[in-house]
Amino acid sequence: MENYVSSHSSSDNGSSSICEVLQILGAKWSFLVLNELLSGPQRFNQLQRNVAVIKTQSLTDTLRHLEQKGLVLRQVFPTVPVTVEYSLTEKGSDFQTALKEMEKWVQKWGNSEQGNIKTSISS
Repeated sequence: MENYVSSHSSSDNGSSSICEVLQILGAKWSFLVLNELLSGPQRFNQLQRNVAVIKTQSLTDTLRHLEQKGLVLRQVFPTVPVTVEYSLTEKGSDFQTALKEMEKWVQKWGNSEQGNIKTSISS
């Protein structure tokens, strides 16, 4: 199956673009973290409260990954204790358009049983 996916994605430009997006975003919780940071910079504990479904280590890993990929900026302030704040870079903020489109899709198709019923009734 893996060979099929890689050979298929290299011949199909749309698939390779999607694979590239998934490699950049990578971490399981990336979309949720990016969406939360769209509201503005947040400290780790604040972010953790706002995305309570994510365990501490997973949030740490996700933030590191997004920082490494250039979507999240980690700023350390020399206070006592040290303050760390996370915000979106220009690259991360630019992902807002894709998130909004995903939200539209979920509103239309999120509950597939109801979506199919609505489609059948309106046809």
